[in-house]
Amino acid sequence: MGKEREITVSLEEFGLSQYEARAYVTLITKGTISASDVAYYAELPRTKVYPVLLKLQQKKLAIISKSKPVMCTAIAPEDAFDEIVHEQISKVEAMNTLVSKLKKISEDGKKAQGAEEKRYFHLGANYVPDRMRTMIDGAKTSIHITADSWGLSILAECKEELLSVLRRDLDIRLIVPVSVIGSESFRNIPDGVKIRSSEIVQNCFVFDDSEILLIDNTNGRGAVFSATDILSASQSRLFVQLWKDALKIDNLSEMTKSQALEVCKIINVINQNGLGFALHSILNSKKFVDFTKFLDKSGISLKDKTLEQVLDIVNSTLEMTCSGRVQYDEKTNNIILESKVNSGHSLPWAMLIESYLEQKGNHPKMIYHSDSHKGEMIHLKIN
Repeated sequence: MGKEREITVSLEEFGLSQYEARAYVTLITKGTISASDVAYYAELPRTKVYPVLLKLQQKKLAIISKSKPVMCTAIAPEDAFDEIVHEQISKVEAMNTLVSKLKKISEDGKKAQGAEEKRYFHLGANYVPDRMRTMIDGAKTSIHITADSWGLSILAECKEELLSVLRRDLDIRLIVPVSVIGSESFRNIPDGVKIRSSEIVQNCFVFDDSEILLIDNTNGRGAVFSATDILSASQSRLFVQLWKDALKIDNLSEMTKSQALEVCKIINVINQNGLGFALHSILNSKKFVDFTKFLDKSGISLKDKTLEQVLDIVNSTLEMTCSGRVQYDEKTNNIILESKVNSGHSLPWAMLIESYLEQKGNHPKMIYHSDSHKGEMIHLKIN
């Protein structure tokens, strides 16, 4: 009985009244029966049964005999509803055509106003790694990435795909925050990927300056943007600027995570406040700028390090910040700092070495040379 009620309700969607639906289900269930039997089995009022049966006959769903007693027979469902089904299909097709026309009018209107709709789609966290592999494999010229620890861990899972496209000489550049340098994921990135460091606020992967994969570092879900000219051009320009300002960290790749973090911390502290500290010291007639004291206030101590270790730190920073280097000549007892950037860029680092040597009881003499074409050079003569 439950199924019959279900069917009755469904038939109402074909335009039958509740009484008509119940009468038709009764007829296909019982076969040829009298009008009074239809009223009995379909639970119809006797006064309503004849009008209902006439309606079914008009809709070509039943045949009523002209003899007495009146006998009724249902038209087979496949014949009875064929015309209705085709009518419904025609209605749906007409609606689809109408929707398509409306969509075209909408798109034409947007284009006329200078607006064009672009598409993107969401990815669940479980699907992001597979999609990233596919996009890496499909890259033709470049992959430019900004990634935090979350994005880097997913990228590290794509090592084989990265190696494959590197063999095709793709330009792969990666910008990561200092905090991930030396981590397992960082070390899993293959040689050939150019890496620099900056403070990153998003996981953004740009393929061939046209396709973009964004990853939410709070839940791992992603979004892919394809053929979005304005967005891709904007992200590409942003990456170029980030890359230009980012720290070169090639020489940190072999360091432990703690060593790399220490170097980067010293760079940040001196770059942000070193010049102000030096000027303040000079204005207060100090004999020399005590950078070791300045670093102590920031939680960085050099007193337990050897001269060689301090020079390694300064050498790393010069390489990263101004394509420079530091050399120690034991024969002449001279320390030479070089910078290809002619802007006093190496001075804070020379003052850092000077402070360290003063702390150890030495009194070095500093000589500064500058050349507009070759850059700058600082000599520290150890007494």
